[in-house]
Amino acid sequence: MASQKPHINLVVIGHVDHGKSTFVGRLMFEHGEIPPHIIEEYRKQATEKGKATFEFAWVMDRLKEERERGVTIDVAHRKFETDKYYFTIIDAPGHRDFVKNMITGTSQADAALLVISFKEGEGIMAQTREHANLARILGVRQLIVLANKMDSTQPPYSEKRFNEVKAEVVKFLGALGYKDTPIIPTSGYKGDNVTKNSPNMPWYKGPTVLEALNSLKVPEKPIDKPLRLPIQDVYSITGIGTVPVGRIETGVLKVGDKVVFQPADKSGEVKSIEMHHESMTKAEPGDNIGFNVRGIARNEIKRGDVCGSVSSPPTVVKSFTAQIVVLNHPSAIANGYKPVFHIHTAQIACRFEKILKKINPRDGTVLEENPAYIEKGNVAVVKVVPDRPVVIEKVSEIPQMGKFAIRDMGQTVAAGTCIDLEKK
Repeated sequence: MASQKPHINLVVIGHVDHGKSTFVGRLMFEHGEIPPHIIEEYRKQATEKGKATFEFAWVMDRLKEERERGVTIDVAHRKFETDKYYFTIIDAPGHRDFVKNMITGTSQADAALLVISFKEGEGIMAQTREHANLARILGVRQLIVLANKMDSTQPPYSEKRFNEVKAEVVKFLGALGYKDTPIIPTSGYKGDNVTKNSPNMPWYKGPTVLEALNSLKVPEKPIDKPLRLPIQDVYSITGIGTVPVGRIETGVLKVGDKVVFQPADKSGEVKSIEMHHESMTKAEPGDNIGFNVRGIARNEIKRGDVCGSVSSPPTVVKSFTAQIVVLNHPSAIANGYKPVFHIHTAQIACRFEKILKKINPRDGTVLEENPAYIEKGNVAVVKVVPDRPVVIEKVSEIPQMGKFAIRDMGQTVAAGTCIDLEKK
C-alpha cells in the first residue's frame, strides 16, 4: 500500500546539461533508496563507455537508448520518502523536443526543483527561463532552486560566484512572481548540501535540499469542485467491459455514480474503480484509476474525452478566450494561425480567430489592442476556435482544467490558460 504520509508530486526542471538527473540520482542514493553496489555497477559501466561521472544520472535513465544518447527522453517517475512526506519525483526532460513530456509532467506537479548550474559560463539559460515560465503558467506555486555544480566554480565552492548568479536568479524569478524562493548551493555529483550541510561551503547558512523539501506545503485536494477526469486510454476487458483510465483532476468519483463523457456525450454508471490493481469504492484528485462504466461501448469514448458527473457535466466549448505567453516561435504569429493545443489529455488543432490584445507581463496592463501579430516573449489575449468540440474550463473556476500548451513544428510555441469561453 502507498505510504500514509502526505504525498507531494515534485517535478525536476531546468536546462538539459545542468545536472538534473545526476542530482536526482544522488538524492535517491543519499536517501538510501538505491544500494551502493548498484551505483558501483553503474560507475563501472559509465567509465567503460567513457561517461565517467554519469553514474548517478543513470539511476534515473534506466532506458538503454537514453544511456547511449546521454539524454533524458521520457518523464521518469521515482518515489522516495522523507520523515515527513512521501514524494513522487517527476524528472522532466530538458531537451526541446521533449518539452511536451515536460508539460504533461509539470501539470501534475505540486512543487518544482529548478536546477541551475552555477559553473562559470553557465547560469540562467534560455531553457531555464522556458521551464520556469512554464511551471508558473501551469500553476506550480512552490519552487526550490538548486545552485548546482558548486564544486566546479573557480575556485571551487566560490561564495562570490554564488552571490553573483543568485542575484540574477532572484531578479528573474521575481519577475515571474516567485518570491522568497530558497536558493541552495549544491553539488549533485559530490552530494554537497543535499541531505547534510556541506563543510565545503561554511559561508552558506540556509537549509539543505532535504530540509527545503520538508518545508513544502501539501496542496489542498480540490474535492469540493465538480468531478473532472480526463481520459488517457480506454480498454475493453473481457468479463468486465469498458474500462476508461485516467487521473482525477477535481472532485470525487464513487461506485454507483452516474457519469457523462464529453464531448462524446455518452453517459453510464460506474460499476467498479481500481487503482494499482486494488479495487476501491471512491477515488479523489491525484488518483490514477481505471473504472468500469456500464452502458458505454469502448469505441464510443476516447483519449481526450473528460468524465464528469451528470449533474455538473464537463464544459464543451465552440470557442474560448485565452491568455497565452509565446515561448518560442521562429517568426510572428498572426490571426488565422492554427497550431495543435494540448489541453489535459486532448490534442486538437485550434485557430487563432483574433489576437485581442498584447499585455505587459509584469503588471498586466494592456500594451496594444488588436495587434497585427505577436512574437516570442509576448503575453497576449486571443480568441481561439478549436477544429472540433473540446472540453476546457475557465481557469478561474476549475484551474486544473483551464491550462494548455501550444505546439507546432516539433516545439512548444506557447502556453496559456482559458479565461473565458463560449459553450457549444
